[in-house]
Amino acid sequence: MTRILIVRLGSLGDIVHTLPVAAALRRAFADSRIDWLVSAPHRPLLDLVPVIDRRLAIGAAAGAAAGAHAGDEAFAGAGGLIDAIRDLRQARYDVALDLQGLLKSAVLARASGAARVIGFATRALREPLARPFYTEAHDPGATRHVIEKNLALLAPLGVRDATMAFPIEHVTRDVVPAVRRRLGLGAEGRYVLINPGAGWPNKRWPPERLGALAAALRERHALPSVVIWGPGEETLAGRVVETAGGAAIPAPPTDIADLVALARGAALFVAGDTGPLHIAAAVGTPIVGLYGPTSPERNGPWSPSDITVSRTVQCACRDRRRCRRSEPCLLDIQVPEVLDAVDRRLAAVSTHA
Repeated sequence: MTRILIVRLGSLGDIVHTLPVAAALRRAFADSRIDWLVSAPHRPLLDLVPVIDRRLAIGAAAGAAAGAHAGDEAFAGAGGLIDAIRDLRQARYDVALDLQGLLKSAVLARASGAARVIGFATRALREPLARPFYTEAHDPGATRHVIEKNLALLAPLGVRDATMAFPIEHVTRDVVPAVRRRLGLGAEGRYVLINPGAGWPNKRWPPERLGALAAALRERHALPSVVIWGPGEETLAGRVVETAGGAAIPAPPTDIADLVALARGAALFVAGDTGPLHIAAAVGTPIVGLYGPTSPERNGPWSPSDITVSRTVQCACRDRRRCRRSEPCLLDIQVPEVLDAVDRRLAAVSTHA
């Protein structure tokens, strides 16, 4: 095995859940070339993953990235996609692994010209039309977490390594000392990260409740909070800060590397099922996750010490981006229940300190 292509275009959380595959491949095939085909907006996370040799970014936002490595490529627009396929074919991959399970990702994996194109069996695909584009389909069996499902796709290569390793580089970013200064903390001062946003509206817990939680965290644990936000979420973060009674500040604008650094310095991360939560879990930050339309068993934090507060069993819109009811199931979760989960998670940190 000399040349391997991973196809996982997005989303951010799904890419985090695929990182153990890259790590397992590097352990099994230390001298192989491992490339990753990714959508351009998610390329910055892969820039922090040293076990990957080349990152090939496709999409409208493709372009030179600040953290780009030698040999990385970016392909924008329809013409860029043709160029990307030409580049893939010139690499002469021995195997392409489609870990997305969509028609688009399967077509790209097959278009790479790899001698072996491996994807999931039909029952495990998000889009069954992807199946004809594989030379081999593997049934992952009864896996619990999506990370386990992803690692199972390595079995046709003789790799049965279930280690959940996340090879994300440690980065030093100015945002961390800047945030600590704003909070009046010392160089190692502890804070909580709160993420009120989510791609699905029904994954968002009300910002007023997150504000109340931040106030309780300061009173009960002497922990200030930092509210992170992404594009279009600044107002949402501002509402958390407004209702926190001085216990929270908004984060400055951040990129992926900033988020990784902030998460590594945090005492706790509180959020719904979002990419930032999965990044925080990957770097070992203690987690309290709030789950409604998605399953914490499949998509939640994987550390046995982390805690999720879930209404998935009762959810009428499970796995749907928008709620069918006037009130999403997450509204059933009240502040005292989340505060109790926080107390238990922080107690576990103290026990293992």
